Amino acid sequence: MDFSTPIKFTVTERFLRYVTIDTQSEPSSETCPSTEKQKDLGELLVKELLNMGITDAHLDQYGYVYATIPATTNKQNIPVICFCSHMDTSPDCIGKDVKPIIHRNYQGHDLVLPDDNTQVLRMAEHPDLKNQTGNDIITASGTTLLGADNKAGVAEIMDACYQLVNHPEIKHGPIRILFTPDEEIGRGVDKVDIKKLGAYAAYTMDGESAGNMENETFSADGAKLTIYGISSHPGFAKGNMESAIKIAGKIVAQLPYELSPEGTEQKQGFVHPVGISGHVEEAIVDFIIRDFDDNKLQDHTGVIKKITEDVLKQYPASSYKLEIKEQYRNMKAVLDKYPQIVDYGMEAIKRSGLAANLRSIRGGTDGSRLSFMGLPCPNIFAGEHAFHGKQEWVSVQDMQKAVEVILHLCMIWEEKG
Repeated sequence: MDFSTPIKFTVTERFLRYVTIDTQSEPSSETCPSTEKQKDLGELLVKELLNMGITDAHLDQYGYVYATIPATTNKQNIPVICFCSHMDTSPDCIGKDVKPIIHRNYQGHDLVLPDDNTQVLRMAEHPDLKNQTGNDIITASGTTLLGADNKAGVAEIMDACYQLVNHPEIKHGPIRILFTPDEEIGRGVDKVDIKKLGAYAAYTMDGESAGNMENETFSADGAKLTIYGISSHPGFAKGNMESAIKIAGKIVAQLPYELSPEGTEQKQGFVHPVGISGHVEEAIVDFIIRDFDDNKLQDHTGVIKKITEDVLKQYPASSYKLEIKEQYRNMKAVLDKYPQIVDYGMEAIKRSGLAANLRSIRGGTDGSRLSFMGLPCPNIFAGEHAFHGKQEWVSVQDMQKAVEVILHLCMIWEEKG
């Protein structure tokens, strides 16, 4: 397919439609999906896929969307490739009643969001805007997140499906599509059916700047610290009460700055308290622990343990319990065994006319866990920026380039096959 000849992209229209559907996930929920409203988007995607002529598109009971685009090549044994994005948006910022706005022909000026003029996108604070001169920037209106994380990826994959169906001259092997719920709360692939996917490799479309590809993520643990204090009537507490709340506060206050998210960058890991709850007799502090080196996760856990034990020396009647739960691991350990998966992704980015940058990401994707479930899965840019906040943005042109990358990847796997 000659991309020098303009094609009818549908990615922008799809994106504008999808972001108006509230799909926030909920970490306190025990259901899958964690919120039923995520299925609203899933049902729409299935309807659109069926209307394209993709006959097996369906939404399962857990909120996952599956679909298959049959091969157009006569070559035998072309590997099945999967493209994946998540439908949920972050619970960190309101995602209801999103009003997307297209700012045409961006020229480096401040973008003031109309529903809250204190929300201003400035190039000094969003340096990636320097690459967007002349492009069309999409934001929310100032009172909600936009949902580009990851509805940009969803829209890009959906547009790629549309292009593949409408351009049968594009030679490709069998393509599988997967849209997941609950990625933002770490449960995006809990119920995915790997056998049903039947894919050799996958690519998540959930990255930031155009041209970027990520083959390395954090490794991640969750930690739950329970403090058992001593309760007594506050009027008669002298010499008796040992408040679990105050103990928890002292522990959090002693966490080193150089091991915090705000004090680290690049390949540096961190320990981050994300929630405190409880009462005088018992308090719980929830942490996330991150590092690119699996072995350092244990060191970071040791920091929590040492601080806790040092603080508890002042409270001899109190005790604690520290529970560690593995969340995901650095996907590079798997991807290094399948170098062609990353190589083909880099080649696809170059063929789209972009400079290809292989990077690590200070976070995780569905691909982190999929890789360890037997489906190697690097992450490709979707163009999303400033995610989880009211200044989230994406450009129309970056989304269109992401669609091109998907199409090139389909062709490259066929060529190499």
